[in-house]
Amino acid sequence: MRLEQLQAFLAVADTGSFQAAAKQCGITQSTVSRQIRAIEDSLGVPLFHRTAHSKLTLAGNSLLPRATRICREWGQAQQDIHDLMNGKQTELCVAGIQSVCAYLLPPIVTQFCQDHPDVQLRVTALGSDRSLKVLRDGLVDVSIVMHNPLLTSNQEMVVTPLYEEPVEVLMSADHPLAAHEVVPWSEIARYPQVVFKDGYGMQRIVQNQFRDRNEDFKIALELNTLDAFRGVVRQGNMIALLPQSALIESRRDLDLTVRPTSEPTLLRKVVMVTTHDRLMIPPIQQFCDLVRAQVKGNISPLNLLTDLPTAS
Repeated sequence: MRLEQLQAFLAVADTGSFQAAAKQCGITQSTVSRQIRAIEDSLGVPLFHRTAHSKLTLAGNSLLPRATRICREWGQAQQDIHDLMNGKQTELCVAGIQSVCAYLLPPIVTQFCQDHPDVQLRVTALGSDRSLKVLRDGLVDVSIVMHNPLLTSNQEMVVTPLYEEPVEVLMSADHPLAAHEVVPWSEIARYPQVVFKDGYGMQRIVQNQFRDRNEDFKIALELNTLDAFRGVVRQGNMIALLPQSALIESRRDLDLTVRPTSEPTLLRKVVMVTTHDRLMIPPIQQFCDLVRAQVKGNISPLNLLTDLPTAS
């Protein structure tokens, strides 16, 4: 059964005439007759009494409210999709790693909300793997995460590289490693480490680095907030390997010290991920354009580091 058949049925029910229904639908009377006959053949019952005034049979009366609802729902669906493709989106959901949410997104969010006051923007800080999962599940529209090709190889995904940043060592100001201007990896391996929980991506790349060097990776504690990292490291012997943009607040803290690592420098690659169909929606496309422009204009989180007082 096709939609145009139900529309012809409703037109005959409304006008009481096959001829008037044809005029209402903009088709020939013979086409209306064929469409009604097709429904009747499918259901095995007549829908109209073929008299001077085409009245509904009992079966026709039974079909009428359902056909009305189907056609109304289809009309609403068409309108909703038309509105969506013309930028009338009620909300836009973004997931991102913590440093991105804290330092890259605020000016973008401000600009987007000014440009799109009718779109409710929702931003959630999540680990990279979790951010990509909720994107695949359709719960968010854009994810800004640490690059993980294993989770973004699907053809529907659109991956835009944003920037790369080095991973550095966070420690207390009086930690033995603070004596190094550049901390050797062999020295880093001697100390217990605070790491992001599994699913945040950082744990995986740090583990890979130690595995490639055939050195032990001493995980002492798993955390999921930067405040918690600073609080724990400030207290004692534990250290943390964190990306540069996650260490902005730490550089302001005189009780903490940040040092670069020796070669090879471990880099974190940050990417923006969405899907091809979402990029067809104007507000989503414009949000992604704002992100690209922010990074291209060298207003990335890394630039915030240049004017910060550095703890000794």
